[in-house]
Amino acid sequence: MLEQERIARDQEIARRLLEADNRRKTEELEEARTLQLSMLPKEVPKVPNLEIAAYMKTATEVGGDYYDFCSGDEGTLTVAIGDATNHGMKAGLMVSLIKSLFLADAPCMDLISFLNKCSQTIKKMQLGNLYMSMLLLQIKDSQFTATAAGMPPILIYRNQEHRVEELTIKGLPLGGPGVSKYRKLERTIAPGDTILLMSDGFPELFNNEMKMLDYSGVREIFKEIGQKSPR
Repeated sequence: MLEQERIARDQEIARRLLEADNRRKTEELEEARTLQLSMLPKEVPKVPNLEIAAYMKTATEVGGDYYDFCSGDEGTLTVAIGDATNHGMKAGLMVSLIKSLFLADAPCMDLISFLNKCSQTIKKMQLGNLYMSMLLLQIKDSQFTATAAGMPPILIYRNQEHRVEELTIKGLPLGGPGVSKYRKLERTIAPGDTILLMSDGFPELFNNEMKMLDYSGVREIFKEIGQKSPR
């Protein structure tokens, strides 16, 4: 009987220790999630002749998705969207790093120089197999310039032709092995056009029947609603 009581007592102690450890980890992850979300813009910028909307929902307590804005002189808007290759605390660390670099350089950044700077900084930190995909877009009036590192294509709804244009910009994720030569492209937009920027989490969404949305589904839906307000 004494042996059974000892075993039961030890099991109860182990159970309580496990509960306490799980509770601590949950609280730490929730704090990290709160910190990550606090680094996102509280509101979208107001830019003449542009209507802007943003949405993010992480799949875990701390996700690797990130977006940001910076309004510069003479009406230039810089948009950043990124996705760390991992989740959890390491992804939160990556988002913090990119946020700091973006705030420091955004007002007058050269897009490709910024990607190179981010990639070199990540490599110096030696974070293991943790990389960052990123897309940058600068828009002023009817012209925009974009560059990317391992991100999904940019979609543009062309209102006059009622069609979706797809822009793929190749480039290795930031901090990855080897050297990637990033490139940029320029396009013109017309009144009524809509630009869609996304991480790969969007086309990987599943519906109630467990069917993946996929990029073809994104294009199809975007063509149907592209003429509507993004808000």
